[in-house]
Amino acid sequence: MLRFCILTSALLAAALPAQAKFAVCNKTEHPLLVAIGHISTRGWMSQGWWRVEPKGCTDVLRGALKARYYYLRGVHLGVDGGWDGNRYFCVASDNFTIKGRENCAKRGYGLAGFFEIDTGELTSWTQNLSD
Repeated sequence: MLRFCILTSALLAAALPAQAKFAVCNKTEHPLLVAIGHISTRGWMSQGWWRVEPKGCTDVLRGALKARYYYLRGVHLGVDGGWDGNRYFCVASDNFTIKGRENCAKRGYGLAGFFEIDTGELTSWTQNLSD
């Protein structure tokens, strides 16, 4: 009976759809921090920082993706290098959720470059960051 319950549980788990999300995986040997920018029903928004351990993954957004384009910034901790781009969003040194992309300095925030990710029509995405 116990084997039947375990087998049934395994089959049910396999049949359930994967939870939709935007995840970031760290394929490096060093911890990193990530921030994300995206359009929401309330306009442009940037959020951060999530810590992603070496060889680990972290869910940055949960639920079905609603936009096609997302923007990501990654910063290595303790070593030089990171991941940025030419799309600019407001950021803060501590954890943040910032509405809007304009007048960052006037509002007391920094301005940083993010790189663009085209998720197409997918409702879930995993972005790998590596050296």
